[in-house]
Amino acid sequence: MAAGGGGSPSIVEYFGGEDGYRCGYCKNESGNLSHGMWAHSMTVQDYQDLIDRGWRRSGKYVYKPIMNQTCCPQYTIRCQALRFQTSKSHKKVLKKMLKFISKGDVSKVVSEEEPMDSHIEDVVPSDFAYKSESQVSQTELTPLNEDHAEGVENDDKDKVETKEEVNVKKVESGSLQIPVDKDAAGPGEPSHSSKAVHAPPKPGKGADLSKPPCRKAKDIRKERKLQKLLQNQMGTLEGSPLQAGQQALLSQNSKTPTNQPKSIEDFIFVSLPDDAPHKLEVRLVPVSFEDPQFKSSFNQSATLFAKYQMAIHKDTPSECGENEFTRFLCDSPLEAENPPNGPECGYGSFHQQYWLDGKIIAVGVIDILPYCVSSVYLYYDPDYSFLSLGVYSALREIAFTRKLHEKAPDLCFYYMGFYIHSCPKMRYKGQYRPSDLLCPETYVWTPIEQCLPLLELSKYSRFNQDTKAVDEGRVKELGRVRVLHKRTIMPYSVYKKRRKGPSDEASVQQYASLVGQTCSERMLLFRS
Repeated sequence: MAAGGGGSPSIVEYFGGEDGYRCGYCKNESGNLSHGMWAHSMTVQDYQDLIDRGWRRSGKYVYKPIMNQTCCPQYTIRCQALRFQTSKSHKKVLKKMLKFISKGDVSKVVSEEEPMDSHIEDVVPSDFAYKSESQVSQTELTPLNEDHAEGVENDDKDKVETKEEVNVKKVESGSLQIPVDKDAAGPGEPSHSSKAVHAPPKPGKGADLSKPPCRKAKDIRKERKLQKLLQNQMGTLEGSPLQAGQQALLSQNSKTPTNQPKSIEDFIFVSLPDDAPHKLEVRLVPVSFEDPQFKSSFNQSATLFAKYQMAIHKDTPSECGENEFTRFLCDSPLEAENPPNGPECGYGSFHQQYWLDGKIIAVGVIDILPYCVSSVYLYYDPDYSFLSLGVYSALREIAFTRKLHEKAPDLCFYYMGFYIHSCPKMRYKGQYRPSDLLCPETYVWTPIEQCLPLLELSKYSRFNQDTKAVDEGRVKELGRVRVLHKRTIMPYSVYKKRRKGPSDEASVQQYASLVGQTCSERMLLFRS
């Protein structure tokens, strides 16, 4: 069973298209337009499917930019973590941290390719028009069991509805069965095929950015010469031992070539001297006040958040107090899950705390989902800006994704939030290669190299160049949308007949088209 497939269903309350609010990128006071809903609870699988349709969460509020209307279109971006190759700029940051920890060396040089203080700046508390949590009693949000829900659905004997059920079964057995591409993501790939596992690249030649640099011709010639020597020795000395010198020479050159590019792990998990002046420890802490580590470090973490917000975002103390910190970065709708085939830490929301010499200097807020690690936010101590903690934490999170993949094979992507091409300071996310952008119309992943020329021409663009392609996850049967009404789960077709007052079909249709058929049949849309 996929993660998120069991347990309590997601319960959401859809608000519709929001009025424009202040844009954190171009500072337009009302140009940022989005759809929004409050997530009272959500499974990790539902949230995975939602972000693969352009949604994003801020606390318990889940929003989706209205791409063709908002001032700064925000495209969901993911990095193929298993194939990720460090750039020169990334290596400089990793080496800088290593020198600081092992030798106490402090370098004030900031990489030219690091325009942002934080690698995740999609939403900050002061920029977002938060919706207050609805004053809905917990009793209303607690659905009855599935047997009762099925009874409600079966009690409705309308013949038209029966025909709908037959049509839905035909659809489910036909057009909705989309084959999963097991190779690397490419144009036209449905978003739910993100489960595909990408093997690390093999050393190769050419200017393909997804591959390591070319090997030197001198090394290749040397290797060929040794191979011929080995073949000759095997032919003439078969059954007799090689001379000691020849054995040493062949053994030496059979090792991994020394010019292979170093991975992130080579820099991060290197052995440090016993007398190293500093000690860095990264702790993964579940976002839960029931967790001892989270609870004991809460005050220090909240204080660091306030220091960061005031220094970097110029917030006032009242805008970044403990309540704001809790609402923004501690409240999460995601239900923690720990299936046997998942990572040891389980799925859900976490804080990755960076402890330097016994104190927290940075916190990366992340969601661990069935197919990815999704970065939510980063805040850090401005006194340590010289360590380029935004870039460093992003690289650590990519390495963490690769580590989780060892236990959970489907988990192989690193989601960096939104890529905003119309905002130059947000283009840096495209430097984590290889990466893909999500088509805002068909929800297929497209290599960023193919998207950039289109975005140069227009800030809003459809990346899928197949003009006949449509959203494969679109709603085909509105009557099958699941609704939670008066503590009873029922399909919208039943709720529609029971509802008193004006029709809400337009709102439900909009909601279903945005979340897609799969999520609309799995999540519960709360209706009072």
